[in-house]
Amino acid sequence: MSKRKLSRQQRWRIEKIQAERARRAEQLDARDADRLAAGEYGPEQPGRVIAHFGRTLDVGPEGEGDAVRCHLRANLEGLVTGDRVIWRAARDGSGVVVARAERDNVLERPDARGQLKPVAANIDQILIVFAVEPAPHANLIDRYLVAAEATGIAPVLVLNKIDLLPEAGGELRELLGRYEALGYPVVATTTARADGLTALLARLDGRTSVFVGQSGVGKSSLIDRLLPDEELRIGALSKDSRKGTHTTTTARLYRLPASDGGELIDSPGIREFGLVHLDEQQVTEGFIEFRDHLGRCRFRDCRHRHEPGCALLAAVERGEIHPERFASYRRIVDTLDES
Repeated sequence: MSKRKLSRQQRWRIEKIQAERARRAEQLDARDADRLAAGEYGPEQPGRVIAHFGRTLDVGPEGEGDAVRCHLRANLEGLVTGDRVIWRAARDGSGVVVARAERDNVLERPDARGQLKPVAANIDQILIVFAVEPAPHANLIDRYLVAAEATGIAPVLVLNKIDLLPEAGGELRELLGRYEALGYPVVATTTARADGLTALLARLDGRTSVFVGQSGVGKSSLIDRLLPDEELRIGALSKDSRKGTHTTTTARLYRLPASDGGELIDSPGIREFGLVHLDEQQVTEGFIEFRDHLGRCRFRDCRHRHEPGCALLAAVERGEIHPERFASYRRIVDTLDES
């Protein structure tokens, strides 16, 4: 689809707006330099971006302390929640961010135009939440795992609402065993019991985490229990559709009071996590049990369908790849072809 051509007047207006924004940023930066030189700012110190609001952001000091509303130096762009920064406190209680530290990783999602946009940084684990009700499907879990693997951030499976499980565990326990055999951590939790978050809290200790998962699995309820002092709204679970809705609007980093140094980054842009930005090769590599077999097919352009000498098909026949996981992989790739 070709881009719409702009008229000369439209281009002039856009350039004028951009120039005005640049001028204001330069003036702000010049005032910062004057105030820094005058000693109005304290020494440089490390911090973490708690939330982002355009040219201003909340920065949490390292260790204990309340977040400080800071603005950015003009040469700093693209900061996101979770970024580690260097900042200086002002006498009036505000601050200025002067540098960004190197990122361990960044979590991105497509914007309305399909361009990848960073939404959070320096995350230790992605907690994929599913529940006894609505009943999870293996293909849906696989989709979230593939999306998580593409980020390079460790995924963890969280089974919520275990109070609804039958005593024997049923097919769901069997399904979880399949993922545990692949090396994925699995945590069981419920908000219906006082001790229902014990295993989850242990997993959150000392780590920065994000929750993802389909609507209705109880992400907001879990977060509400983990952050009892925060004003988090919980979407209603419809008795008819058994689906919930989230209402959080801004990516924000929370320090978990009941854990040892645990932090949580939450926003709808993170919770709604999909595969639309991935290609077939990335999906293939997202199935971790495939990796030892990739590159061993007879044909370089093998698509792992019916080609002779396909290393993945041979691994399925030998029992090294579970046939249901391979079938799930094929459904995901077929969906990419359709779109």
